[in-house]
Amino acid sequence: MDIATAAAIPLAVKLAYTAFMAVLIPVYLKQYGPTNFLYFCDAALLITLSGIWLESPLLISVAAVGMVLPQVYWLLDFFANWAGLPTTGMTDYMFDKSRAKLLRGLSLFHGWLPLLLLYLLSRTGYDPRGFWIWTALASVLVLVCYFFMPPPHAERGLTPVNINYVYGLSDDTPQRWMPKQAWLMVVLLGFPLLLYWPCHLVLAHFFVPA
Repeated sequence: MDIATAAAIPLAVKLAYTAFMAVLIPVYLKQYGPTNFLYFCDAALLITLSGIWLESPLLISVAAVGMVLPQVYWLLDFFANWAGLPTTGMTDYMFDKSRAKLLRGLSLFHGWLPLLLLYLLSRTGYDPRGFWIWTALASVLVLVCYFFMPPPHAERGLTPVNINYVYGLSDDTPQRWMPKQAWLMVVLLGFPLLLYWPCHLVLAHFFVPA
């Protein structure tokens, strides 16, 4: 079987994902506003949508190298919270009953998106250029969020703040461990070195080259 045949993504997958996005995009725009799509995970959703319809190994690889490891971490935190053992607070909002069930339900994509991306890579192969493109895109998003988006705020409501953790790990207060410019460098350099590069190596090892 040649790679062109093996790469075909089933129409049912395309339609199911598109239907999900057709619900998520207007709901997120209404509830959170357009700045919510500056989050890495939401940007990856849009990239994946394009990658699925174009059957583009490059676009799917871009989303996968940026999302697989962080979303696995999200899953671990979610199940720890569900078991009554909260850890980082990353998924606390999923158990906040004051937040609409629809919003929490849509946010479950953090759990299934990495699995979908791995499945898509099994159909398309992995394009190693995805690491460099995602790293560049993520760096731009970090700088935009740092210089132009709101910092952490305890009374934020549903307004996105501290997007992509550019002020620390808490959405309530900025980190106090180091100067904020030093934290920015940690994010700009640490995410590629600790998340994207290891994921790139694993994906390049287990999936055929695109």
